[in-house]
Amino acid sequence: MYSCTECKKWFSTQRYLQRHMNIHCCKYTCSVCGHSCRDRRDLTMHRRIHSGEKPFQCSVCGKRFTDAGWLTMHSRTHTREKPYQCSVCDKSFSQSSGLQSHERRIHGNEKPHLCSYCGKQFATVADMKRHLPVHTGAKSFSCRHCSEEFVWREQLNAHLLKSHSEGTWFTCDICQKKFSLKGNLKQHLERHVGAKPYVCDECPKRFCTASELKQHQPVHSVSKGFCCFLCNTAFKRKGAVKQHFKKCSAVYNISALLL
Repeated sequence: MYSCTECKKWFSTQRYLQRHMNIHCCKYTCSVCGHSCRDRRDLTMHRRIHSGEKPFQCSVCGKRFTDAGWLTMHSRTHTREKPYQCSVCDKSFSQSSGLQSHERRIHGNEKPHLCSYCGKQFATVADMKRHLPVHTGAKSFSCRHCSEEFVWREQLNAHLLKSHSEGTWFTCDICQKKFSLKGNLKQHLERHVGAKPYVCDECPKRFCTASELKQHQPVHSVSKGFCCFLCNTAFKRKGAVKQHFKKCSAVYNISALLL
């Protein structure tokens, strides 16, 4: 393991560390915005953000990309090719990053990154950073067409698609249903084929998505971590306490009017 002396990031090889250090020494810097890149290839790709150049085009839908790698990954949305397979649950992925993320989140127990606000642990820095706006409320993504601002990039992309017709809908080949997010389409397709790769450790139940498995798991727990602050009734699930609170608050409001 090799550590960066500037930002404390860790790398598996000396070569990866040296490539990363170029960011700090500003060896490959964009003359337009001053952004530092790891190598010449990254700088070339970054400059296309300013020039708008997209030399790689999909032969199926005509969508264009700044990098050949992005085109390869996009092509798999048409071919349904998923060459990366999880060795634990046999779930397949079109990208190696998707497999790595799946292994860390679903099968990995190590979560070294801690939220400084609530103490929640995360497997990756990216997951932790994505979580932080829950506490800060920061809206870092702004629409270029209107004054709308968003917490997450996915929300901005969905807004651009629905409100300004900018972007590409993800369409189900089976029922033609359209989705603004690729992840939502993937979950939808799994329901068509009946795939349920997520298995509960406590019972034989299987689920299409990790979030559905997570919602199910409290059934086997004795703890009730969600409490109504009006009547102190405890619940296992967050959704259950929300549903209860609507009824409970209505009762308390009527009681207040009677008093």
